Amino acid sequence: MKIIYGVEKIGKLRRPVVALGVFDGLHLGHRNILQAVVKKARQIKGTSLVLTFFPHPQGKESLYSLEHRLRLIAELGLDVCIVVNFSRGFAKTSAVDFIAKILVEKIGANFVYVGRNFRFGNQARGDYRLLAKSAKKYKFGLKIFNVVKSAGVTVSSTAIRKLIKNSKIKEAERLLGRRVSILGTVERGSRLGRLLGFPTANIKPHHEVIPPAGIYAVGIVFSKKKYNGVCYIGKRPTLHPENKAMRIEVHIFNFHKNIYGLVLEIQFIKLIRLDQKFASLKDLSAQIQKDIISCRKIL
Repeated sequence: MKIIYGVEKIGKLRRPVVALGVFDGLHLGHRNILQAVVKKARQIKGTSLVLTFFPHPQGKESLYSLEHRLRLIAELGLDVCIVVNFSRGFAKTSAVDFIAKILVEKIGANFVYVGRNFRFGNQARGDYRLLAKSAKKYKFGLKIFNVVKSAGVTVSSTAIRKLIKNSKIKEAERLLGRRVSILGTVERGSRLGRLLGFPTANIKPHHEVIPPAGIYAVGIVFSKKKYNGVCYIGKRPTLHPENKAMRIEVHIFNFHKNIYGLVLEIQFIKLIRLDQKFASLKDLSAQIQKDIISCRKIL
């Protein structure tokens, strides 16, 4: 997938079919739109394109970092992604100008696909009704997607964010249509896990919503390979009772390579237990061994 930052250097595109939205989280509703765009572009031998924004136009906490979002969009087979920097200046762009100067003039949209609840333009005055009027004026096709529900629950990034923060991993997974996950870079830590007999990769998360403190059975993806493991999220109360910084550490089963500096995706499968303080390092080590056995059975 070709990634273009900004709208000034888009260039000529062949019959662009444009998905318009923030697409934070790439949940079931988002995936429906993007998959339909890919399908339509292939039918007309055009270009499947997503126009997205960063940071979040409503100033909300993002489910995923921009890098994570772009990875997931690419996996769906889009040809091009245009990332618009949602700056104070851009926020002043009127909805009418956004359609005329960006969708029509810069991109040359052949079709526009958008969710019914998506708003755009200065003070969020633009909506699907304005797009419908503009489609007739500028002669581009328009498809509006209704809000998706799963088991009676409206699928939204806000709902998913809340579920993840409340450790409801399976419920969030259902609305996402895939595993709850975070993206992060491996950095050097205290190497205490290695001394305890369970070497861990210390993860510096990108701008992501993190599940609550606890021990999780996880899948780990990097370099296009998938591994199983156990992930710790917490403040290490046994070692540093005064510590206020949250840490993320992952022990990868049957793995001994140096991966400092690499970016990993951690996919959360099940919460094993909550974080807790132990009387000694020996007790902590014994519990880690039990956690690993529990995770292996699940995975």
